[in-house]
Amino acid sequence: MSEAHASTLGIIGMGLMGNAVMKMTGAERGWDVDAARCVNAVTAVDVFESCDVVFLCLPNSDVVRDVLEDAKLKLGQIIIDTTTGDPREMAALGAELGMRGVHYLDATVSGSSAQLLQRDVLVMVGGDVAVFEQCREWFAYFAREMVHVGPCGSGAKMKLVTNLVLGLNRAALAEGIAFAQEMELDLAQTLDVMRRSMAYSRIMDTKGEKMITQDFTPQAKLSQHLKDVRLMLSASSIPLPLSEAHRELLEKAEELGYGDADNSAVIQAILKP
Repeated sequence: MSEAHASTLGIIGMGLMGNAVMKMTGAERGWDVDAARCVNAVTAVDVFESCDVVFLCLPNSDVVRDVLEDAKLKLGQIIIDTTTGDPREMAALGAELGMRGVHYLDATVSGSSAQLLQRDVLVMVGGDVAVFEQCREWFAYFAREMVHVGPCGSGAKMKLVTNLVLGLNRAALAEGIAFAQEMELDLAQTLDVMRRSMAYSRIMDTKGEKMITQDFTPQAKLSQHLKDVRLMLSASSIPLPLSEAHRELLEKAEELGYGDADNSAVIQAILKP
């Protein structure tokens, strides 16, 4: 029996991502602040005490720290943190947990919960390479690829870089569709032409139709990406002018009431003056 199959798996944070990870891995227990989402767990303690490997699928690094400070962790336990958080905080958590004999990986996910359910995401992992290799089988349940990118905190750094480019691609698509509407072009045909042109990016496949039909059922929430953009700007010592403009767009969309909507709703910040 492999080490992965010999281990018990639990999840803290049963939102879009945590729920998807549970479905794909068959995790035994899941806990969330929303009791209706909990699976075989009344408290977070139930998960940490019962499981050898615990995935954290939480909103930010502050929540991660609060959860871990209250947890009774076991020697040799593995914590896999999928949170898009502050790289400095995640590196510090890795060092602190290591001193307690607990393994920590910051394993950020490139892709939405919907893509994870299709096993079409990339996992970018920071932490001890031996622990990464030990967890490959868990990642393989929901990821098409996984890559070790350095020590603790590196997964979070790589996620911010990839999310910067991804978010700007999404914002550019939103502006292009809004411009096509202003030019009185057929929007479905416009999307088809863009997909076949040098302008193509994969974001057109996942967000183009949502923008055109204004179906903002969340796959990844707009407010979460705004949090990520703020992290990028905070982490950078150089100007990020496009990300500054993107932040303003996302803040406008949030003010319009789209914070809990899908991040494709950024188009509303362009369409609504």
